[in-house]
Amino acid sequence: MSKRSNKIVVPASKQALYQMKYEVAAELGLQVGSGYRSQPSGEGLDTEFAGELGSVTGGQGAYHAKESWSHLATREAGAVGGGITRRLIAQAEQVLRDSH
Repeated sequence: MSKRSNKIVVPASKQALYQMKYEVAAELGLQVGSGYRSQPSGEGLDTEFAGELGSVTGGQGAYHAKESWSHLATREAGAVGGGITRRLIAQAEQVLRDSH
């Protein structure tokens, strides 16, 4: 049986996909980002600019807020992944339409 790999084929796309993840989460009204853990109730979080939460610079360099997703239910995380997939398909379809 073959082993799955999450190897990034186009390294330059990593940041764009990371930003898209936060944008989709914000559109779904999910509270994610580095500030979530310090405010467990979610009070004071603004998801309008979630695309800007991709990384936070702290005392020890860049920190990506990966653990801030652990509070999401599987359904919510799946909805984010589905939203990213829909966006990528829509972008590919637009490129194909524009090329003809």
